[in-house]
Amino acid sequence: MLKTLLIKNFALIEFVEIEFESGLNILTGETGAGKSIIIDALSLILGDRTKSDVVRKGSEKALIEGTFGMTGNVQIEKMLVQHEIERQDDLILRREISMKGQSRCFINDTPVPLAVLKEIGDHLVDLHGQHEHQSLLRTETHGALLDEFGGLEGLVREYRSHYENLTELFSKMRALLQKEHELKEKRGLYDFQIKEIDDVDPHAGEEAELENELRILENSEKLFEATSNLYQMLYEGDQAVYDSLVKARNQMEDLAEIDQSFNDAKNECASAAAIIGELTKFIQSYNAKIEFNPERLEQIRERLGRMTLLKKKYGGSLELVIRHREKIGVEFAMAENFESEILKLSTRIEEERTLCSSAAQRLSAKRRELVPKIGKAVCAELGKLGIAGAQFDVRIENTVLLNTDGAQNFAYVRFGRESYAAFPDGIDRVEFYMSANIGEDLKPLVRVASGGEISRIMLALKTILSKADRLPLLVFDEIDVGISGRIAQAVGKSLKSLSQFHQVISITHLPQIAGFADCHYIVEKRESKQRTTSNIRKLNDDERVREVARLLSGEEVTEAGMHGARELIGKE
Repeated sequence: MLKTLLIKNFALIEFVEIEFESGLNILTGETGAGKSIIIDALSLILGDRTKSDVVRKGSEKALIEGTFGMTGNVQIEKMLVQHEIERQDDLILRREISMKGQSRCFINDTPVPLAVLKEIGDHLVDLHGQHEHQSLLRTETHGALLDEFGGLEGLVREYRSHYENLTELFSKMRALLQKEHELKEKRGLYDFQIKEIDDVDPHAGEEAELENELRILENSEKLFEATSNLYQMLYEGDQAVYDSLVKARNQMEDLAEIDQSFNDAKNECASAAAIIGELTKFIQSYNAKIEFNPERLEQIRERLGRMTLLKKKYGGSLELVIRHREKIGVEFAMAENFESEILKLSTRIEEERTLCSSAAQRLSAKRRELVPKIGKAVCAELGKLGIAGAQFDVRIENTVLLNTDGAQNFAYVRFGRESYAAFPDGIDRVEFYMSANIGEDLKPLVRVASGGEISRIMLALKTILSKADRLPLLVFDEIDVGISGRIAQAVGKSLKSLSQFHQVISITHLPQIAGFADCHYIVEKRESKQRTTSNIRKLNDDERVREVARLLSGEEVTEAGMHGARELIGKE
């Protein structure tokens, strides 16, 4: 429900903060006092578009803020999570409009696009008048309302579960067929690439190994000459390092016998001689293994050249070449198995289609059973509201598919030999039809009437569907246009009845309707310092009687008017 509505610097309103109550909230006031301005302000925080001229003269921006109770509104909570908006005990919608026409929207102090504000608003308020929040005038809501009227939510959930499974399988089939088509086109290319890479058959790390071997073979003469010279220098030459170290070691042994302080030097010299001995053995062994192999050298150069060509074509490195080979190998193998994969998936689709078709058929049958019941109930209610001879019908249509070739590309269900297009809410396209006068043809509800008449039609439908409709707040802007007396009394009773299931806010000029209020507000226009300002205030019991009497008597409130007001309110 709407707890508070704050309006600042909007049109004729400088500042008002209205606390609404549950039940039936009635707004009255003189023509031009600003009643519709309040409804206009409410519509802005529900996502309506606006212009800069709504900002009060002399102000930089207008501000409208509504606080809504959130208790039990699971749908709104899901939407808050979806749009990453912080959840609070109350839902706060705020709209700021600048003199330049710029608009900023907030939900629980989180900035949001106007579209998100409207999405949330459409699940909070049904606003009837010259506004967009008329859910019954949107044909896409008719099916859901019919389902709620008949208590078909369980069947809808069952069908939707099968439908979602079916569409997911269709999505997989589309992806598989697309992949098959792509791979068929690329199969020849992949076959060529696989053979080209496999002909070289590169291995991870091979390139570095070959480059090292190439470097050695290309420098074999230099390596042989250098190792031979080192061997002579260290071991076999006239001045070989090894011989000199051995002589030095022997002399230090003699010195150590005389002075033990040479012991460490003697040992180090012996270690140096041993190290040189091991080093010469390595050099001699290396020298003996050096190859002069022009054929191997050419083989390595040719293989490295082929690897370089592969790198240029498939990624720039040997690792990427190998990775590419693995990838296309998998896809090439997949292309060989598409027929069996498609067959498996087709079997699963047919199994799920059977379940979905059964649920769709049962749901459609139940909907058709509801048609005469809801038609009779609405017509009876419209008679009470002064639209005698009204006709109301619910038309349910299905799309028969004459050709299901390429059925992997879309969801459909089947009853016997007939195939039908399937949608998230069933196979049915539901639309309300209406005729307000005897002798007129039934027409779509969206084209029936306007103003007070359409409001009464909405009121009748809302009364019938009041337990089913989940929107917490219903707003009726001047629902009493063109009615009086007995019909006004009936309208008031209907509004009162609706307020048992919804919070209702209604603007009216008729005392018969105002008398049913649970909470009564008056909108007044005042002039001060050459400025006009609209204000709204809640009436106490005595003020309420006087206001209803004014509606009965006019500006001069009579005792008879007061007496009549007390009777209407039930104070007598």
